[in-house]
Amino acid sequence: MRAGVLYGKKDIRVETRENPEIAEGQVKVKVAWTGICGSDLHEYNAGPIFTPTEDNPNPLTGVDRPVTLGHEFSGVVTETAEDVKGIQKGDKVCINPLITGGVHDHALVDMYKGFTFVGLGSDGGFADYAVVDQKNIVKLKDSTSLEIGALVEPTAVALQAVREAELKFSESVAVFGAGPIGLLTVIAARAAGAKDIFVFDLSDTRLKKAEEVGATHIVNSGNENPVEYIKKFYPDGVDRTFEVAGVPVTVNQAVDVTRPRGMVCIVSIFEKAMEFNPMKLTASGVRLSSTLAYEPDIFEATVKMIESGQIDPSPIITGHIELEDISEKGFEVLVSDKTQAKILVKLSGEK
Repeated sequence: MRAGVLYGKKDIRVETRENPEIAEGQVKVKVAWTGICGSDLHEYNAGPIFTPTEDNPNPLTGVDRPVTLGHEFSGVVTETAEDVKGIQKGDKVCINPLITGGVHDHALVDMYKGFTFVGLGSDGGFADYAVVDQKNIVKLKDSTSLEIGALVEPTAVALQAVREAELKFSESVAVFGAGPIGLLTVIAARAAGAKDIFVFDLSDTRLKKAEEVGATHIVNSGNENPVEYIKKFYPDGVDRTFEVAGVPVTVNQAVDVTRPRGMVCIVSIFEKAMEFNPMKLTASGVRLSSTLAYEPDIFEATVKMIESGQIDPSPIITGHIELEDISEKGFEVLVSDKTQAKILVKLSGEK
């Protein structure tokens, strides 16, 4: 089978690998579509961050490099182990790629005691077939598009961010960064009842997309100061702010635009350390939260909200490519072209 395999920084290769075999408790999926995530891009551009190295295998999976990337994927079940119940050949599914150690009853506490992802800490969805544990399988309706199924995972990240920010109905929101997760955060905040949603980015194309999915104010922060802009509408600051850009300036601005006792939620992955003065929080009364992935109920809710039509993540898709073009037309384009949001990689291409 074909597989997009990460060997190192700026080095992802499409090669032929053996078709994976299932073991006890596992399911084989014929992959239809896989999204290129910002996490994948960080690994390609500046890793290793979450991926293992040859000298340091992942402690939860035992896998080392090279590893097949791709954790935002959907497909059709082709085979199940004998002990697998409730899932059968022909089922449409998406993958909850989070892998934890199972050392704590609370899902979030368990995650932060050790985690990895299918497609980062083990072989993932940039391949014709993927084998995952049954617990990572989430069934979709037969009528659900597998393209949309590949968007469940990043949408769940945004819904979890809304939970972590403790967003309430009719509150005001600012979002720094209109990339894929930033756009999905706009969609999630709108679904949660946000009154005003301010979005800041350097790309006018991305800002236009943010407006399409529910932003009430879009501002190119290269042309206008976000803090001054927000204060014209909310002199005390907005209720909730999401930092989804991952650079020092936006972290500081996120705090500055938030009201006392409001919340800043850090959603970004940072490629390198940054300096931050905690007095910005102490002196302002702004609270800080963060999120990395999602709780199981959030992932399941994401599927139900998409299938019911309550939320629609499809507008964030800006491109479809073949697996063979994953480096040149996928990763390199996302590095250089900030008008892009979500690029889907076609495997079977089944709808």
